[in-house]
Amino acid sequence: MKVKDAEILFVSGFKDSGPEHWMSRWCERLSTGRRVDQAEWNKPVRENWVQTLAETVNSAERPAVIVAHSLGVATAVQALDKFEKPVAGAFFVAPPDVANASIRPRHLQTFGPYPRDPLPFPSVTIASRNDPFCAFETAEDIAAAWGSLFIDAGEAGHIDDAAGYGPWPEGSMAFASFLSRL
Repeated sequence: MKVKDAEILFVSGFKDSGPEHWMSRWCERLSTGRRVDQAEWNKPVRENWVQTLAETVNSAERPAVIVAHSLGVATAVQALDKFEKPVAGAFFVAPPDVANASIRPRHLQTFGPYPRDPLPFPSVTIASRNDPFCAFETAEDIAAAWGSLFIDAGEAGHIDDAAGYGPWPEGSMAFASFLSRL
């Protein structure tokens, strides 16, 4: 699949992704990319975020490819049963452990637990060995349950601009490879 053949939907996490974040950079560069805008970035409500994503997927004129970071991953997986149009694939980065009782802020736990059924479309999940929001083994287990190709990002923190992943060329190459196989 080529970029022109898909609607690439960028699903940010808690507090959105700033202009230096790899997600914002990719969205600007990709001609069919668009950000899924949530009404409240600082106080996410699962039902609202899921509904907004479902409406965006369902209004797509081409097959959707979801690119999600952090809480955006939880949003995408929780929205599965609301998608009426095809999702060609999903590229998940740094899924948080929303079942972890020590997650802060606590209202992020309302996005869990993750469904553990295989996803109905191809996916990639990229996780870091030192992500403060999810143990590596937990991310690996979740990806296996989903049937997602799992990529070890090494010691990459939360794989965001604060951890030094603004441009993130390795991620861009992984996404291009994934998209070409859809």
